[in-house]
Amino acid sequence: METQFSNQQLKRINVQGILYMCSCPSQVGGQIDSLRKLFDYQANCAERSASDIQTKVHQRIADATEKAHLIMEQCLKDILELEGWDPETLEMPAGLRTLLEQEIDSG
Repeated sequence: METQFSNQQLKRINVQGILYMCSCPSQVGGQIDSLRKLFDYQANCAERSASDIQTKVHQRIADATEKAHLIMEQCLKDILELEGWDPETLEMPAGLRTLLEQEIDSG
């Protein structure tokens, strides 16, 4: 499966989202991670398939998963651009990092 974001990059986005209470990018990243696991699972099942029907079922799921993965990775890329994340370092912009401080101050 082709990817725009490595597993390490997804982890970086997810950790920042959790730390700074800006979970939308990390929610999308979590779905991407789940899709990757589903794709790998289908590949393993397809290798063990005992019939043509089982092989077709696993391939159909893998095909749909790959399409969904492509859509969600593009969504994450768009979100990061809209929010102003650094595309090289995947550093969350300072303006979003202040959300945690605002929550603490208002609580």
